[in-house]
Amino acid sequence: MKCPYCGHIDLKVVDSRDSDTGESIRRRRECLQCTKRFTTYERIETVPLYVMKKDGRREDFDRQKLFSGLMKATTKREISHGTIERVVDEIETELRTRGKVDIPSREVGELVMDKLRGLDEVAYIRFASVYRSFMDLQEVKHEIDQLLSREKRG
Repeated sequence: MKCPYCGHIDLKVVDSRDSDTGESIRRRRECLQCTKRFTTYERIETVPLYVMKKDGRREDFDRQKLFSGLMKATTKREISHGTIERVVDEIETELRTRGKVDIPSREVGELVMDKLRGLDEVAYIRFASVYRSFMDLQEVKHEIDQLLSREKRG
């Protein structure tokens, strides 16, 4: 590793600690030549995930695409970016712990719906209406009725 300021390769680690999520190590380093300090992060190299689309295409798993979809579903709802980021982290972690490289898009969609159902019912219905391609109000009503019946039971 080289100093980002002067390019020198002699560095020392001043401080080392786990990141907030525990998935990386944050290291504070100091250049032995120019004495400037900077931070680096070390992460475990993860196996790539692929989403298998309904039409057979295979796409790279894209956290940003997942985040954007959740942002659209939660527009004008009182849900913070941090909460959405946490949901994306939870979904990605769950997908990675399955030990599979190829994940059907249906499984990703169902995970998103499970998370949204517990987070915000309006966001859940918004996402479900796009994900399940509701064709008419009867399908929307049916989904809302199922959501309401779960509330009564739980």
